[in-house]
This record gives sequence, C-alpha cells and structure tokens, in this order.
Amino acid sequence: MANSDLSMVLPRVLIVSRRTLRKNKFVDFVGEYHLDLIVSYGAVPIIVPRVSGVHTLLQSFEPIHGVLLCEGEDIDPSHYDAELSGFSSEELQEIGKLHASDTVIDKEKDSIELRLAKLCLERNIPYLGICRGSQVLNVACGGTLYQDVEKELEKECPDQNQRVTHMNYDDYDGHRHVVKVVENTPLHQWFRDSLDDEKMEMRVNSYHHQGVKRLAQRFVPMAFAPDGLIEGFYDPDAYNPEEGKFIMGLQFHPERMRQLDSDDFEYPGCAYAYQEFVKAVRAYEKKLSQSECVPKAPKLNHELEMKRKSLLRSFSVAKTCILGVVVYQAKNLNWKLELSF
Repeated sequence: MANSDLSMVLPRVLIVSRRTLRKNKFVDFVGEYHLDLIVSYGAVPIIVPRVSGVHTLLQSFEPIHGVLLCEGEDIDPSHYDAELSGFSSEELQEIGKLHASDTVIDKEKDSIELRLAKLCLERNIPYLGICRGSQVLNVACGGTLYQDVEKELEKECPDQNQRVTHMNYDDYDGHRHVVKVVENTPLHQWFRDSLDDEKMEMRVNSYHHQGVKRLAQRFVPMAFAPDGLIEGFYDPDAYNPEEGKFIMGLQFHPERMRQLDSDDFEYPGCAYAYQEFVKAVRAYEKKLSQSECVPKAPKLNHELEMKRKSLLRSFSVAKTCILGVVVYQAKNLNWKLELSF
C-alpha cells in the first residue's frame, strides 16, 4: 500500500505488549517488525498495555478488527494442567535457570491474551498467533503445551538424528532448524516456490522452550519439526482472507527471518503471513461496517401496540359515526328543499 493511502481510517489490530525491566522501571514493548508489517499492508496496530486490570477493560478497545499475539513469557500451567509433564521440583528449577527470561509467569498478560483469543473465536475476528501467541490460541481452545520441549521430547524421540534444538542462546537470531510443511495448507501456498516438491522442507528460526503438545481438535497442523513438534496450525473452517476469516498459529517468527544485514526475507513467503492476515482484517472491517450501516427493525412494544390498535378502532368507529350523521343531515336537507318547492 502506498504511503499516501495511509491517510484514511484503517482497520484496527490489537497487539498486547510485553513487560520488561529497564533502569529499575517496568517498560512495555512490542517488536518493531510486527508493527511495520501491519502498517505496510494497510492496518493500524493498537497496543494493549500489559497493565493490571486491562483484561476487564477490553471493551474500551472496540472496534476490534484483528488480533496479533506474539512473544512473551511462559503461559501459566494452571491453564492446561490436565496434562502436566510430571517434572520434579529439581527439574523445574533447572529449567527455570536455563530459561530465566521466559519462565517467570505473567498472569496479567495471560488473562488479557486468553480473553482476546476467546473473543476472536466467538466473533470470528481474524487472529494471528506468533510463538507464544500460537500457544495461547491452542490453550484457549482446550489444547495443551509441553512445559519444556527438548526435555519432554527426548523421551518421546529416542533417535538422536531427529532431535531438534529449539532455543540457542549463543546464536539467538541466526539459529535455524528444518520443518516439513504439510501439503494443501496456507503455509504450503505461501512457501510453495521455495519448497522441494519431494521433501517439502524449509528452515525456520526458533526462540522457544515450550510448544504445542496436544493440538486442540478444531485445528489442522501445517508444519512439523523432525522431533514431531507442531510448528504451525490453522482452523480450515475459519480461513478465507478474502471473506475476513483467519485463525492461525505459527511457532516460528516469519517477520524475523531476514537475510544477514538486510531487510529482505529469506523466503518470499515470509511476508504472506502478515499480508494475508491484514487482508482478512480489512475484509472483516468492511463486513462489520456494512452490518452496522443496515438499520435494525425497532423492537415491538406489545403494550403500546395494543393502545395503538385501540386508538385506531376508536378512530374508525368515530369516523363511521361522523359520516352517518353527515349523510343523515344531507338527506334531511334535501328533503326540506324538495318540500319548499
């Protein structure tokens, strides 16, 4: 979209901020790439601050035309405690030390994002979940998560060649691993020109130690890591960007898959996640605006309606009586005129 087109009122995409500590004070932030891509494709990002009590004020952010949820800390396990890992307290302490920046639970962020996810599911508002945002979507629909992907999948995946490093702090932005894309899914459509027809593989970034364990029933996988972890999923019944439908989760970050020292994407398909999402947002906003412009039929007040009918009957009776008198008087006048002659 040309910059001159941005002077119009654009549809709104809500993005929840992440909280960090800077100079001994809390600071809320959202990744720049997310904001740039949302604006460049024709929507405006509305940042929902991670502030206590905001989860009860989400109606103040209406109208909501789309929701993008992205990175953040681990989701509180109490939201999916039906299938916890069974880690010992020592193992949980070890995981906490290794992933110290992610394992601190933020219950307020959980409350805000889970409410937004459920709102999108109830109203069919376009939703794109990146990394943590994909996990939020799965949990909101009744799915579960691995509390620590690598530790849990080591037991399920004995083949050393299939094991995957999902978090590499020594090569945070450069780390990549292979995923296999499922045919006839949106991810396949976006990356078709970059995939080998036989292997259907590409390399994605990875910044997480948790991930989807049991996928919620409504979703279909779009990509798998060699260790079996689901790296992308969507709701096929809620995917048609042209009609304003888009419900999807991606474990990797397409917005950060850039060539070294460049803003160019490693794969042309990387931009499609945001492009198609915003297309759905714009279509949803248009559909919502049209429905709001249609005048609604007034609700019938039965008591007033009965009074109205009674008045009409009274008026009808009165009119009949008046006409009868007029006719009688006219006939009487004619009779008197005839006598005078």
